[in-house]
Amino acid sequence: MATKQMQNKHLEHPEDSILNGDLSVLDWFSETDSNISVKMDGAPAIVWGTNPQNGKFFVCTKAAFNKKKIRLCYNEDDIFTHFGGQPRVTQILIFCLEFLPRTQQVLQGDWIGFGKGLDTFTPNTITYKFPEKVRQEIIIAPHTIYSGADDIREMTAAPLTSKLISTKDCLFVQPQVSLNPYREDLEDVCKFAKQMSTLCEFVSDKKASQIKKEINACIREQRVICENEIAEKCDCDVNVLRLWKLVKSIKDDLFLFIHEEDEIECYIGGVESFHEGYVIVNKFGTYKVVDRETFSHANFTIAKSWG
Repeated sequence: MATKQMQNKHLEHPEDSILNGDLSVLDWFSETDSNISVKMDGAPAIVWGTNPQNGKFFVCTKAAFNKKKIRLCYNEDDIFTHFGGQPRVTQILIFCLEFLPRTQQVLQGDWIGFGKGLDTFTPNTITYKFPEKVRQEIIIAPHTIYSGADDIREMTAAPLTSKLISTKDCLFVQPQVSLNPYREDLEDVCKFAKQMSTLCEFVSDKKASQIKKEINACIREQRVICENEIAEKCDCDVNVLRLWKLVKSIKDDLFLFIHEEDEIECYIGGVESFHEGYVIVNKFGTYKVVDRETFSHANFTIAKSWG
């Protein structure tokens, strides 16, 4: 499968993507030639690699893509200059600068934790328990590779489909997961959703953003997502919200076709859970598949151990 390139932006939930009339996700659901990876719940995001403009190895957060202020860190002085006001981030970047293996690529991953004899880590909302104690100094969950330009800020992103090799100091975590290619049942419901879409008066990107905020508020407060209430509040066609609910139900059914194959245990608030979610990419797009009622609610409400 050809790797689909994408802009460096926040991944969308499948159901949210249809609000402005983009129905490509309805073909994305059943595309057999798809690549799936686990979306781990790490923080902060770490960007590292070699800057093609000067050939120097750097580490950074997502600030690497800042359009105005360049914050790439080539040494500890750079880290303190750009992130000195954030002690936790400073410490993490110093360890990354020392222990990440050098590469000519530009990569991004999620910080999981400081290893060295521990087996349990809570980088964000989910607590991860590894099957054995980690001997490496740092743990990173890589997920994205960048290319296509000399200026890092102009590079395009693609899901990382290859496995990175861990070293004695850095453990790369890329949990195994598989997606059943035979998803004809989803295809049938998607055909109905396409028919339903002909009744919809879709909204602008600005209005879609407002609707998403209302939906997230319902998830945060564990309220029922009422299409009539949101349509009235956002002054939009209620059929758009009805289609949103149908697409979300298709997304929920998609979980039945996903099989986790790793031995990492996941917990939210002490209760066993699945991974945060998954990223699926094919020729129709790249979307995240997350149980919003479980994970997104917890992410909105649980106090983070790091801040």
